[in-house]
Amino acid sequence: MLRALSQRFGFKSLLALGFFALAGIYLFATRPAPLQAEQASGRTVPVETVFRVVAAENDAARKLWTADIVGAGSKVGVKFNEKWREPAMEAGPLPALFLREASTALQKTRIPLGLFLGSDFPISQSNSFKGVQADHFANLRKTGEPEFFNATDVGRFTAIFADRAVAPGCVTCHNEHPNSPKTDWKLNDIMGATTWSYPKERVTLEELVQIVAALRGSFAAAYDAYLAKVATFSKPPEIGDKWPAEGYFIPSKRVFLAEFERRASSNTVERLLQSAAEPKTALSTAGR
Repeated sequence: MLRALSQRFGFKSLLALGFFALAGIYLFATRPAPLQAEQASGRTVPVETVFRVVAAENDAARKLWTADIVGAGSKVGVKFNEKWREPAMEAGPLPALFLREASTALQKTRIPLGLFLGSDFPISQSNSFKGVQADHFANLRKTGEPEFFNATDVGRFTAIFADRAVAPGCVTCHNEHPNSPKTDWKLNDIMGATTWSYPKERVTLEELVQIVAALRGSFAAAYDAYLAKVATFSKPPEIGDKWPAEGYFIPSKRVFLAEFERRASSNTVERLLQSAAEPKTALSTAGR
């Protein structure tokens, strides 16, 4: 497999990254600097590094879905709705619901990574922050910076990252929703936060890559669910190599994931390589 991947992507350093094969996927869209396999052997990284990696991956997926699928699609007649799961509704999931699909798929894996999108002004009360998470979100709203802490009540290390209104559609949807407790959102406002949790304070590099692989698989599963819904439309958009910006089109799963990986992989590779080069004595700051 490694030889085939090396030939496909042309990465001379691929074989030196043998530990990444444990994830079952090759995560790189750009050529990484050479890294000796023994450098990675036995290395562990703080869970804060895990959270920063998955948060960046999620940002790439959310922005792609929000702007290039929902935003562009809405302009050409591709519909999206909070009730998209109802049989008679010819629509796809809104951005928050796409994330919920990914979260549900992630829960079905053996990777114990928790993912939750919450807010202090949620449309659905099930997305309301409570307890210690609400306290940390209050700090995040003041500073805009992520919060890392040990949620001892649930026995999991936790991080929350600002979820901003990255597209006009986010603002319009929340301001016009009949159940929205806040109707004056503006572009780039912090609308809530993505919460990540994990039961361990440190993970091996192999485990980190497995986590990223599971998360990417969950995005793929969410997109599969959307394509399955599109197939039920009375007049479905054409699925292939084109995007909604070009007309009544939806990219195939292969095209969508390739664009996501192009956007996400450079940052992920950089963090993985930095983690592999860190001293083994590096300690986590999560929960301290």
